[in-house]
Amino acid sequence: MDKKIAPSARHRLTKPAVLLVTVAIIAWLGMNWQASARTSVLLPLSSVSTAIVQQQNLQESIALRANILPQQTVFLDVIEGGRVEEKLAEQGQFVTQGQPLVKLSNTALQLDLISREAQVTEQMNFLRNTQMTIETNRLNLKRDVLDIEHQIATLSRNLAQSEPLVKTGVLAKEHLLNLQQDLQYQQQRLLLTQQQQQQEEAIRQQQLSQLGDSVAMLTKNLEFARQNVQNLLVKAPVSGYLSEFNVEAGESRAPGSRMGQIDIPGQYKLVASVDEFYLSRVAIGMQATAQLNQQPLDLVVSRIDSRVVNNQFQLEFTLPGEHNVTRGQSVNLTLKLDAQQQDALVLPRGAYLADSAGQYVYVLDSNTAVAHKQTVTLGRQSANQVEIISGLQAGDQVIISGYRDFAEADTIQLQQ
Repeated sequence: MDKKIAPSARHRLTKPAVLLVTVAIIAWLGMNWQASARTSVLLPLSSVSTAIVQQQNLQESIALRANILPQQTVFLDVIEGGRVEEKLAEQGQFVTQGQPLVKLSNTALQLDLISREAQVTEQMNFLRNTQMTIETNRLNLKRDVLDIEHQIATLSRNLAQSEPLVKTGVLAKEHLLNLQQDLQYQQQRLLLTQQQQQQEEAIRQQQLSQLGDSVAMLTKNLEFARQNVQNLLVKAPVSGYLSEFNVEAGESRAPGSRMGQIDIPGQYKLVASVDEFYLSRVAIGMQATAQLNQQPLDLVVSRIDSRVVNNQFQLEFTLPGEHNVTRGQSVNLTLKLDAQQQDALVLPRGAYLADSAGQYVYVLDSNTAVAHKQTVTLGRQSANQVEIISGLQAGDQVIISGYRDFAEADTIQLQQ
């Protein structure tokens, strides 16, 4: 009788092992295929642009976009707040100095003016009455002096006439003594009255000076109140073009709020925003070039606004001469960061700089039509060129078109 032989353990594991090995092989092949797809890309040669690395002169510069603005601007700020009753000019209109622009109304200011006028009138009347009182006292003292002097003259004459008569016995000696006492009294009285007159004259002059200052101050305050009411009619401080004039009838304007501005015609400037990275590298007097109305234009940095807003600061360039330009017109300009050109290994700028963040390039082998990824270090830049510090040599052929289709592949196979 035949004996049944059981399969060994090695034979029982054969099928699962084969299955596991098969899955591992498929996964390995898939990973290799993906890696191969990532490291190599096949593209037509006509889809890329190339350039040769060369040793040339390079002057570092940056390309900027500037706007034309008036060189001088006068702002229109509300001096006294109020309600807009009437708009007398329109934005963009040329206005002359003193031309009414906006009519405001402010009941509080008008009532304050009426109240001040009443107060000034009352104070003026009081000052006039005080002046009249002082003048009356002065005249009274002057009259007293005249009376005393008249009495002294009369007594002196009577005394002179009485002395001979007393000596002859016609008049009593007592009469002569009375005349002498009266004369002495009047003389002393005259002296005191004159002293009082001098003191009151000094006080009078001081009071009149103070009263004059008070009148001048009240008049000045009244003039200020009137000026505040007159400021409700906003006028153009200078002649020019009215811009940013956003005023509507019926709205309320607070004191100090800005209604618009007046641009002085004939003089303009260029204002450009620059990345804060260059803040420490720019200086007043740096040169720049631009194209304005198809004409080359040399510019100089005239002002640096170092305030950083949204990672940018502003440069100003004075626009020399007279040009047919409009406010807000855009101009492309190139700011020269280096004063002179310097010899350097350069490559033309292209879309590859943005796609690779300046970290790598693809160097093309013209014999094999294969481009290899190469890490580079970049330096100074101009509007058209970029300096190569390391990673490339003169004569290397580099793809300078965009790298978006390359998927960061290690090699690019180009086909004719």
